[in-house]
Amino acid sequence: MTLIYITCKDEKEAVKISKHLLGKSLIACSNIHPIRSMYMWNKKLQDEKEFVIIAKTKEKNYKIIKEEVKKIHSYDIPCILKIDAEANEGYDKWVDKEVK
Repeated sequence: MTLIYITCKDEKEAVKISKHLLGKSLIACSNIHPIRSMYMWNKKLQDEKEFVIIAKTKEKNYKIIKEEVKKIHSYDIPCILKIDAEANEGYDKWVDKEVK
């Protein structure tokens, strides 16, 4: 199983991206959480409220998910991370059944 971690400017964008990926059967599930992000941008410290998507999928879908997110994300450089994960057998089978 693969988790895709995507930061978004707000909850509305996180929901839009999640629905887009779910509608294309690229992910089985999306969890959306409010977060506080601190980072350097143009040599200035940023301290922002964002929302993060943690999406569950198959490893083979990462490249297409990355391209789909880039098409609709508002950031110039969106954070789209692939995290390899191990799940309990039942959940892993459910994800396999739900995604392409």
